[in-house]
Amino acid sequence: MSQDTLIVFDTTLRDGEQSPGASMTREEKVRIAKVLEKMRVDVIEAGFPMASTGDFESVQAVARAVKESTVAGLSRATFADIDRCAEALKDAARARIHTFIATSPIHMQMKLRMEPEAVIEAAVAAVKRARQWTDDVEFSAEDAGRSEIDFLCRITEAVIAAGARTINIPDTVGYNVPEQFAATIGALLQRVPNADRAVFSVHCHNDLGLAVANSLAAVRAGARQVECTINGLGERAGNAALEEIVMAVRTRRDLFACDTRIDTTQIVPASRLVSTITGFPVQPNKAIVGANAFAHESGIHQDGVLKHRETYEIMRAEDVGWTANRMVLGKHSGRSAFRSRLEELGVSFASDEELNAAFARFKTLADKKHEIFDEDLQALVSETSAATAQERAKLVYLQVTSETGETPAAEVVLSVDGAEMKATASGSGPVDAAFKAIEQILNVGAELKLYSVNAITGGTDAQGEVTVRVEKAGRIVNGQGADTDIVIASAKAFVNALNKIIAPAERAHPQLGNV
Repeated sequence: MSQDTLIVFDTTLRDGEQSPGASMTREEKVRIAKVLEKMRVDVIEAGFPMASTGDFESVQAVARAVKESTVAGLSRATFADIDRCAEALKDAARARIHTFIATSPIHMQMKLRMEPEAVIEAAVAAVKRARQWTDDVEFSAEDAGRSEIDFLCRITEAVIAAGARTINIPDTVGYNVPEQFAATIGALLQRVPNADRAVFSVHCHNDLGLAVANSLAAVRAGARQVECTINGLGERAGNAALEEIVMAVRTRRDLFACDTRIDTTQIVPASRLVSTITGFPVQPNKAIVGANAFAHESGIHQDGVLKHRETYEIMRAEDVGWTANRMVLGKHSGRSAFRSRLEELGVSFASDEELNAAFARFKTLADKKHEIFDEDLQALVSETSAATAQERAKLVYLQVTSETGETPAAEVVLSVDGAEMKATASGSGPVDAAFKAIEQILNVGAELKLYSVNAITGGTDAQGEVTVRVEKAGRIVNGQGADTDIVIASAKAFVNALNKIIAPAERAHPQLGNV
């Protein structure tokens, strides 16, 4: 890569998945990876293969599905992690092993319980081991934002000499401010003798709301890779948002001596897909991808935009994927047209059975809703994927009664392991009553932590998308459901979440470390 190219390293599938309740299935990871590839993301970090069998299989599936982007797997600085990572990536057209070890005094002393020299030795050994599997090795100095600059220079020089082609400097706990972080990058580039043999990367967390600002400051200081996630998804306060970094660099070319390869028209579709799959809605005032990002209510602003767009808009909505693109298919449309539109959205089907199931749901929706939008299709595919998974419980029937002055009641029929079970319950509202009836049948005992409703599209016939988050014994999962009837959507979401709770955990926490 030339110095005027900024490499985009997307870690939505790995670090983004660490948001409580945001775990994705293997199929969902592949769907997102294909959209990222279509967006021309340079590197897709698919997961942490050593974390569990499920994570290994997810990385393996992404590696097989992606042909253009580099696929990366994360590993600690141990031979077992690195070898497992290499095995997961062996079918990738382009593979990267991303290995890390902590370098801050507090992490070395309190977590690793290792002396600085031992940390350097472990880092060098890990990079050399990874180079036995691939030439593309990235090394991350975990908690570099709180590391001593002299030690950071020493370990950076050592791992470059050992064969690391990318050096990542993470602000793991979101502690830095832009001027400080830029100074760290500048010092490394100036003081490390072999710095010209590697690309310097940054990975910033958003604990103080500075992840994007720190990343951009680092780019101006000479970093040429930025690690980020769609919608800023990630543990705690999240990561630097891909869409904000890409559009800041693209819009302010007067300040940045580089640009990305990203097809920015794919940003909004990718944002919607990640939001649908994870159940994390995008706030309306979110930069670039929020519903209000290009909305103007002030009369002065409206007047200015009508006279000349650039008076109040520094970007074109169309450039990031905001379009009125709609699917003009109806209940008389055939499977070929349906499949074609979904393929344009980056969705493919592994079998005719999956296509038929999705098409049947489309026909049902078309009977209720005159116009089907792309957002409806993304929700429909997500619901179909959930329905075809190994779920013990399925919603068969729901009836609710709600009237002024009377206590709402619900009657629910679920199919549990193939047998239908019925329950009735009353509650403070129709959704509360439905949830109580479902809980009577499944008797899971999970605590409802979040209930969120969003309209997928506009109009009174819009589907409502419901996200619920439940917790049991420290395990947190999200459930999603969509329907033109919001009570039915709520019941679907609750059943979806409880299915995840009662099913065996596919994998442990997606990261045993914390880059």
